Amino acid sequence: MNVTATQLPGVLVFEPKVFGDERGFFLESFSQRAFDAAAGSGHVFVQDNHSRSARGVLRGLHFQLPPHAQGKLVRVTSGAVFDVAVDMRRSSPSFGRWAGVELSAANHKQLWIPPGFAHGFVVLSETADFLYKATSYYAPQAEGSVRWDDPTIGIEWPDLGMAPQLSAKDRQAPLLAAAESFA
Repeated sequence: MNVTATQLPGVLVFEPKVFGDERGFFLESFSQRAFDAAAGSGHVFVQDNHSRSARGVLRGLHFQLPPHAQGKLVRVTSGAVFDVAVDMRRSSPSFGRWAGVELSAANHKQLWIPPGFAHGFVVLSETADFLYKATSYYAPQAEGSVRWDDPTIGIEWPDLGMAPQLSAKDRQAPLLAAAESFA
């Protein structure tokens, strides 16, 4: 397993070793030991989620506030997405900064987004199956969000030649200055 740091402290890219031949491939998609060595121990995953989205769908930027803050280990098993984490910790020197990486079925990369960060992605392929492990159960009363196109954050989303498809909730998300955040 190769682990690469992003420009945001604690946000990591995991690249599993892939063993392939003419029959297909094998990879270890998760190892608690390898994850703990890279991200630190104490993270326990309690829920796995799976979504499928069409090209141009943009989901995010979402997070959960304490005491239900979630860390997420995300990956794509079919298709490709551009995946983003945004630091939502007001006391952090990197508050409001973002990191992005392409995750795809072809590159097998995974992104670790620790608690305290917002998360979102846009689908680059015709469809994408997106899987993630979460460190806290979904708690609707703890939901937070920030606008995907907030100019203060300045995410450089890929140009898909079309407007992103957003949920009503994501269209109404607040700008960073007005969004709930972490201490």
